[in-house]
Amino acid sequence: MVGVAVCSSVSSIKALWETRIRRRKEEQEEEEEQRKRRARGGATCRLSLSVWEDRATLARLKQKLQTEDGRLVLRIEQEEWKTLPGCLVQFSQVQEWQIHRTGLQKIPHFISSLQNLLVLDLSRNGVTEIPRQIGQLTRLRELLLSYNRVQFVPEELSGCESLERLELAMNRDLDHLPDQFRNLKKLQHLDLSMNDFTCLPDCVVALPVLEWLDMGGNRLQHLPEDIDRMEKLHTLWLQRNELEKLPDSISRMASLDTLVLSCNKLRDIPPLMEDMSNLRFVNFRDNPLTLDVTLPCRELKAKDDEDEDNREMFGREFMQMYIHESRKRAYAALNMHCVNR
Repeated sequence: MVGVAVCSSVSSIKALWETRIRRRKEEQEEEEEQRKRRARGGATCRLSLSVWEDRATLARLKQKLQTEDGRLVLRIEQEEWKTLPGCLVQFSQVQEWQIHRTGLQKIPHFISSLQNLLVLDLSRNGVTEIPRQIGQLTRLRELLLSYNRVQFVPEELSGCESLERLELAMNRDLDHLPDQFRNLKKLQHLDLSMNDFTCLPDCVVALPVLEWLDMGGNRLQHLPEDIDRMEKLHTLWLQRNELEKLPDSISRMASLDTLVLSCNKLRDIPPLMEDMSNLRFVNFRDNPLTLDVTLPCRELKAKDDEDEDNREMFGREFMQMYIHESRKRAYAALNMHCVNR
């Protein structure tokens, strides 16, 4: 009888614990299900919130759209836009971005999906990198990134086969361009001023239709001997560099009509430049030229004051007079040498 009682007691305890375990398990399953429902509900709420945020952003951006000269333009100025929202991909018909002074730090990779872009103007921001995806914009005509912090130009930029204008002025640490840059067959206007170049890159000299080049405010120490390869170039800005001499080949640049060389270290003007009849504007101001040449004064009436200003500013007459004086002194020195012999 004692054995029966013990077995009965054990069975009761076992049944009690099994019931407790079963209930605990059911409670845990219920808690897990509730947790999942809450998670699904939270995700739905977050998704709904994200959708509403995108809608609000799009509504705000739509107010920035303008039509200019038949072109749809997105203009944002002097606002805080350090990053650009992904919902911008919905503006696939926009042909021009003008985003200035917003503190923008990065060009989004989705830029490659905006195949209708013709002009990308992000001047005066804080952009540090040109994404490789930019090379997929084969219709892009103008890329303006002056006054940013770009230090590196990717070789993929050469994929922008329609690019006609590129401005990278005042990025300060920029000192190199990839050799593939020469493949920009339609590039006409290039601004590399106020950077850190020490030489004129060969890939720039090789650009076939380049007409306008600004390399002012760099650290150029010399110009390439074959600079006359730039057959289409009509404007060349080289002010505030470290040039000590000019190659004779510069006289063979038949299209060059504007040449600015102020604030360099030039000691002389190549005599061959005398025959550059196409040269309309030239400036040698603030160079340590060997000869001290002063233009003769003219009897001018008040109405001719502008002509006198042009005479000083354009500098062509000064250049010719300097070369004439230099040649005259060279002949005099040669004659003196012959007499002494």
